[in-house]
Amino acid sequence: MNSNQKLKLVILVCFFATSVFSQKSTFRPPKDGENIVPNGGFELYSAAPIGWFYKGVHFGQVMKYWYSITTSSPDVYGPKVKVPTDWAEKGFGNQKSHGGQSFAGLTLFGCLNGKPHCREYIQVQLAEPLVPGQYYEVEFWTTHLARSLQINNLGVLFSNEPIERKTDEVLIFSPQIRAENIIAATGGKWKKISKRFRATDESEYLAIGNFFDDPNTQSMPYRADCYNYAYYYIDDVLVKKIPPYLPPPVKSDDLTKLDLKTGDTVRLRNIYFEFDRAELMPRSFVELNKLLKIMLLNPKLSVEIVGHTDSDGSDIYNLDLSKRRARTVVNFLVENKIGQKRLKMRGEGERVPVADNETDAGRAVNRRVEFVVLEN
Repeated sequence: MNSNQKLKLVILVCFFATSVFSQKSTFRPPKDGENIVPNGGFELYSAAPIGWFYKGVHFGQVMKYWYSITTSSPDVYGPKVKVPTDWAEKGFGNQKSHGGQSFAGLTLFGCLNGKPHCREYIQVQLAEPLVPGQYYEVEFWTTHLARSLQINNLGVLFSNEPIERKTDEVLIFSPQIRAENIIAATGGKWKKISKRFRATDESEYLAIGNFFDDPNTQSMPYRADCYNYAYYYIDDVLVKKIPPYLPPPVKSDDLTKLDLKTGDTVRLRNIYFEFDRAELMPRSFVELNKLLKIMLLNPKLSVEIVGHTDSDGSDIYNLDLSKRRARTVVNFLVENKIGQKRLKMRGEGERVPVADNETDAGRAVNRRVEFVVLEN
């Protein structure tokens, strides 16, 4: 696999992997009224945040579940972060977190003044898709670098698909939530940005940043020695349903609506693993809990979990990876009271493609987990 392919897979999130920090497979989808943003406080890491970031991909390699959607480089702040001396002298690294110990930092303004990486954005896949018609409370906390310009427009964008750019360009969108007025957060005091909104679709991704260009963003040098750019910190991102709670839409091919028969092969939809590993992403548990529910209600049902990969990588490696992914799903079921005798597993590696491995879309389809009905 070449470096461009690896970068694309990391950013797309529709991929397979585990992390340095283990996650128990007993993770459950959030209940109504709970936060659906995984790692909303930026406290979970995939790798130690040592050093300073110069590429967008570095953020996703360090911060669990979050990633940069352009090649610009958002920053992680936490106990193990080492800020280079020249940046520390400018005040970077002096800010205290709003909650916990860690938070993120983004450049949001300064393109017309020649600031490199004048826009930075972070994105995460939600633990469950939004429910059309449902009202949600959305909030995050922010403050800015001591000598930053103060600006407006910092906001939240929900989207159906992940956003990916291979440049550090300014992204122009219409975010559902934004700060219409200039955010004045002097002295390192955190400000809450919040809004209630009604979902219109089943968006699965949340991005944070300034989705307006410089001419359409207000800015204010609130002190004489302000830099010519805006840099803001982000912490404690929250999205939760507001009562009354609406049920998610049920599609005709929903797993719980299928009439399962012995010999059927069924693909588990929306199963995501971290890149090149076997740890399930939070969004995966929506579908896995449907399979769990079916097996709990049908004690005679036994299945074989089958893992598949695309053709990137060696045959031996892909076969092992597919087995480990299948094992992860089996472990989830066993940990949730499904007897081991009702479960089998195998990995097929890249041997059974269902789409063209020469295209990105085809490879994404081939990276899948299925189950075969052995007895029902």
